[in-house]
Amino acid sequence: MSRKLYTFNGGVHPDGHKAMSNGTPIRAMTLLPRYIVPLRQHIGTPARPLVAAGDTVLRGQTIGAADGYVSTAVHAPTSGRVVAVEPRAVPHPSGMFDLAVVIESDGADRAIEFQPLDWRNLDPSALRNRVRDMGLAGLGGAVFPSYIKLNPGGQKIHTLILNGAECEPWITCDDRLMRERAPELVRGIEIMRHALGSETVLIGIEDNKPEAIAALRAAAPAGMEVIAVPTRYPGGGGKQLTYSLTGVETPAGGRSTDVGIQVFNVGTAYSLYRAVELGEPMISRVATITGHVAQPGNFEVRVGTPLSDLVAAAGGALAGASGELIGGPMMGFDLRDSDAPVTKAVNCLIVKNPRLFPAKPIELPCIRCGACAQACPADLQPFEMYWYSRAKDFGRAQSYNLFDCIECGCCSYVCPSHIPLVDYFRFSKSEIWEREREKRSADQARVRHEFKVFRLEREKQDKAEKFAKAAEKSRESAASNAVTPADPDAEKKKAILQAALDRAQKTKETVTPKNTENLTSGVQKEIDAIEARRAKVEEKTESHE
Repeated sequence: MSRKLYTFNGGVHPDGHKAMSNGTPIRAMTLLPRYIVPLRQHIGTPARPLVAAGDTVLRGQTIGAADGYVSTAVHAPTSGRVVAVEPRAVPHPSGMFDLAVVIESDGADRAIEFQPLDWRNLDPSALRNRVRDMGLAGLGGAVFPSYIKLNPGGQKIHTLILNGAECEPWITCDDRLMRERAPELVRGIEIMRHALGSETVLIGIEDNKPEAIAALRAAAPAGMEVIAVPTRYPGGGGKQLTYSLTGVETPAGGRSTDVGIQVFNVGTAYSLYRAVELGEPMISRVATITGHVAQPGNFEVRVGTPLSDLVAAAGGALAGASGELIGGPMMGFDLRDSDAPVTKAVNCLIVKNPRLFPAKPIELPCIRCGACAQACPADLQPFEMYWYSRAKDFGRAQSYNLFDCIECGCCSYVCPSHIPLVDYFRFSKSEIWEREREKRSADQARVRHEFKVFRLEREKQDKAEKFAKAAEKSRESAASNAVTPADPDAEKKKAILQAALDRAQKTKETVTPKNTENLTSGVQKEIDAIEARRAKVEEKTESHE
């Protein structure tokens, strides 16, 4: 009984141009004298360099360690000497430079000792850690670290989908991989099912690849269903393929794992097989070289291979070439530097000429015809998103579910005004992300400032308490030193002085008037002296008390 298929909205039927490169087997490239290995080859944080200029490395040796949760390792594609760890041009729409390890090959291609895993008897968590160390990342476009996608996180993943649709025009690397290496690919799928605990495994392949469908059906064991899906772009989008095979819609702003489904590219499954059963880290991938070249085809390319050497391996560009395109014509971008290397994300290089890729028409005003909305496979309103993106009203653009856009290019393909709609959407997304980063940085700076103020106040308070304790101790010490020993004769001396004062007073009262002035003066001096001595005695007595 055949499985019921569902039809997603929108989509287009561009010319495939696949016959140009899918007629010959995968070829292995010869060893090159130099490789440039970027440390950022996946979504997330780039790998942290583990080597420096002058170090010698072996094929498969880790040269960049995973740095953070969304990160994965990077390995040497051959043996040789590291000549630099420096910024180099990388395949990116902006033509950006990124940190890379430059390796000069020694020609021996010596490798580390690869260690296969007994994955059937291995805990899924330990298996995922090994996958992270082996540098696996998704080969279907997003280049998301594979070990994260293999972690259900306590969520039940009841269905595993393998994406072999390869709907983008010109690209045929997955087609040839499924034709030639189906048994190994199936072994990789079994490893995925073990890690996820999935009950159902579906392999979706567009019906314009009959040889690949036949090869996988012959290799797949019971419990794996190979399904031919209608050829329509973007039938290979994760959400679109999930709906086509299961009828389950991925929630807006969510992922397929939210509905218990996980999707992997078939190339990722093959790389997983090599990593686990052969112990070989991800140091190569199959890539298509096609277009205006002498010998279009698919090559097993080592990561770090300069793209100019990939063109040379296909016989070189023919006369009249007008540039190169990374990826397909729907979602790809122009290559700005031919010395940029192959990364894990590079699945195709197309050499253009004016006949195959004519100059883009002039952009005209939007006429609100709605063709873009009809073609959108994500059921969005591209013309509304365009107006707000163009006006830099990013909040309103986001309110139209901007981040549900998969950037497939269907809207740009059908637009009669030739508006590069996806470019506007990418611009809006990057601006929103940048503002979010700035907000997070500002929040972190505010938290740091508030903590600094709190710390300074606490230090000030601690210092004041310390000084107060020191002053109290000083006062206690001074009071202790001021106390004099008790004088046992103090009261006796007081009585003697009082008696002397009484006598002086009595004498004063009995003198004759004629001598009164002189006598009074003398007696007064004696009284003053006695009073002074008395005051001293009383002062000492009070101090003691």
